[in-house]
Amino acid sequence: MKLYSTNNPDSRVSFKEAVFNSMPQDKGLYMPESIPRLSDTFLNNIDSYTLPEIAYHVAQNLLGDDIPADDLKAIIYDAINFYAPIIKLEDRVYVLELFHGPSLAFKDFGARFMSRVMSYFLQEGEKQLDVLVATSGDTGGAVALGFLGVPNTRVTILYPKGKVSDIQELQLTTNGQNIRALEIDGTFDDCQALVKQAFTDAELNAKYRLTSANSINIARLIPQSFYYFNAYAQALKQGKSKVVFSVPSGNFGNLGAGLLAWKMGLPVERFIAATNANDTVPQFLKTGVYEPKPSVATLSNAMDVGNPSNWVRIADLFKDDADQLKSLVHGYRYTDEETTAAIQSIYDTYKYVACPHTAIAWRALKDYQEKGGDDNGIFLSTAHPCKFPDVYTDEIAAHVEIPEQVKDLQAKEKQSVELSKDFAGFKDYLLKNA
Repeated sequence: MKLYSTNNPDSRVSFKEAVFNSMPQDKGLYMPESIPRLSDTFLNNIDSYTLPEIAYHVAQNLLGDDIPADDLKAIIYDAINFYAPIIKLEDRVYVLELFHGPSLAFKDFGARFMSRVMSYFLQEGEKQLDVLVATSGDTGGAVALGFLGVPNTRVTILYPKGKVSDIQELQLTTNGQNIRALEIDGTFDDCQALVKQAFTDAELNAKYRLTSANSINIARLIPQSFYYFNAYAQALKQGKSKVVFSVPSGNFGNLGAGLLAWKMGLPVERFIAATNANDTVPQFLKTGVYEPKPSVATLSNAMDVGNPSNWVRIADLFKDDADQLKSLVHGYRYTDEETTAAIQSIYDTYKYVACPHTAIAWRALKDYQEKGGDDNGIFLSTAHPCKFPDVYTDEIAAHVEIPEQVKDLQAKEKQSVELSKDFAGFKDYLLKNA
């Protein structure tokens, strides 16, 4: 597979180079030169495949011979070793649970695949790989567990001070070994800006071999397409073929992966981009004006992104037909008050506990269906509800099951370094802590 920069369509790099560079020096994002469509034979019989089998077919379709078939299969079967079921809540309403991996969030799909691909490509004796990652909540924990103990790698996680949940913070700061955490006095957008600036800093790039584990890395995006195909396969088994996906959206890697799946042939009727008050994309879909703005803190903290990086990729996918994008993707936004009301409504209606991000996706799906959308809806549940104990009433909180790995986390001690959002301070920390 060859990839180009969204800022330079004439450029070409290999998949390996794109994975390790993460972001082109021209500050664009990498995109596949071509997106081959999966065969009709595979798509028509997808309900007969397991999740790892689907993941292998999808990855091989994109990567070609960049990774030999047996090696690619071994990577996927090691990385995607948990399940992602769709659960029927009512007729035409299903929830896709993506929190059954080790970090209890959908980010496990991308982080585990990417860490194993990087480890595969690393040659013995090569310079240590320094992975920088900004997180608004769940990415950091997934990346930390994905890379923990991986030889010749070091991960530096940047997270916004006071803007992640207690459990998310423990997942970021209690790993030790080759994982370190930086508590930034700012927003997720500030953390993301620091990471992006580091990639274009000549002194840092001369000293370190830098790469990113954010969804700006193409190796994070590809595996997120796996669960869309798998969810559709499960729907087919239940006799449902017309499907709409409602996607809780922050940095828009999740929706971008769904649109990548659609480009590969996944028969999706529509995508719903469900956001909190950080509604840059819903406003664009309504007005045609794309206007990034500073992020604001909400209950659904992993979606607190005012300038979503992956929108560049989505725009690139539809650069020849912007009207098609607007017909395929519908945008909805919700306040914190509407989010808590949705959490309560889901519980009252189904006795199901949803995290704030999941609740927003459900509310958007229901609003879409109530306006006449007659398709079967699958809304994505991106994180385990135990990560957000403060948002629930006592009655709902009593029904949240606490996984064993969370109980283990609560006995560990936080280890982090506090920094301002100033790039000079971040750069100085990196240079002095080689």
